[in-house]
Amino acid sequence: MNNLGLRTYDDLLMLQSLPLELKIAKTKLRIKEWYERYCGNVYVSFSGGKDSTVLLYLVRELYPDVPAVYVDTGLEYPEIKSFVNTFDNVIILKPKMNFKQVVLKYGYPVISKEQSAFIHEYRTTKSEKLKRIRLEGNKYGRGKVSKKWRFLLDAPFLVGDQCCDIMKKEPFKRFEKESGLHPFIGTMAIESSQRTVNWLRYGCNAFQKKRPTSQPLSGWTEQDILEYYLFTGDRYARDVYGDILVNCDGSLYLSGAQRTGCEFCLYGAQCEKGKGRLERVKELHPKRYDFIMRPVEENGLGYKVVIDYINAHSKANIRY
Repeated sequence: MNNLGLRTYDDLLMLQSLPLELKIAKTKLRIKEWYERYCGNVYVSFSGGKDSTVLLYLVRELYPDVPAVYVDTGLEYPEIKSFVNTFDNVIILKPKMNFKQVVLKYGYPVISKEQSAFIHEYRTTKSEKLKRIRLEGNKYGRGKVSKKWRFLLDAPFLVGDQCCDIMKKEPFKRFEKESGLHPFIGTMAIESSQRTVNWLRYGCNAFQKKRPTSQPLSGWTEQDILEYYLFTGDRYARDVYGDILVNCDGSLYLSGAQRTGCEFCLYGAQCEKGKGRLERVKELHPKRYDFIMRPVEENGLGYKVVIDYINAHSKANIRY
């Protein structure tokens, strides 16, 4: 921390550079602080992914009776859902809308969450001022639709960023209101600039937020997660992620999927190298692939129309 007692980016870099055993010890301290602050009225937000699985192991090493909560959106890899079902004391939640209802009402999640939000706002707002900002940016030049994606302002389909809020965040918030439990969340600061900013402002345990959350893995990296599994031998969703292998430089990597968020999400699909996420769905789950790509008029999700439009109007090459 600096002289004002504020966290700095150097503090985060130092935390990220610690050896795994020290990170585990520090993580358990943050878990204890959170558990004791709320007298055990806590839960683990559990997606079945490799990160939240590490968090669940660490929490239950200390407090075996803490429940895990999983939102069954219907968008996860089937193998992830099967893996979740192998754990005890998991509460299953459901969103109020299904994914098809969300994309038809609010738009498809394409390019990035930020750009999808800007495009959706431009197309739906009645404010000429907001429209101008989304085209030209604010006084700092920020908040605008990138020139290379402006063709989506006139796309024959809606674009939006609300799917995560409706499908995942809303069920958790509803559960917290009804149960009075406070969440552990398995996110890392390194994953995005916003998560870095949140750590600098609140630390791992964000007691001061309107919706208090604990992110005790904030100082971890992808390498730490993979090293943890090698170090402990704990199981993860191997059917999706594959094996943990070692590069020539000693770094670790997965032989299968690198991330296992929503199987239907197109955020960042234009940046993928090697086998794309939809190609993987086609290979592993051909019936789901057919549903994703089939036109809406034929009771599908209409992804082929969306992807073909993006590829035809840009340098993107979203493979399917």
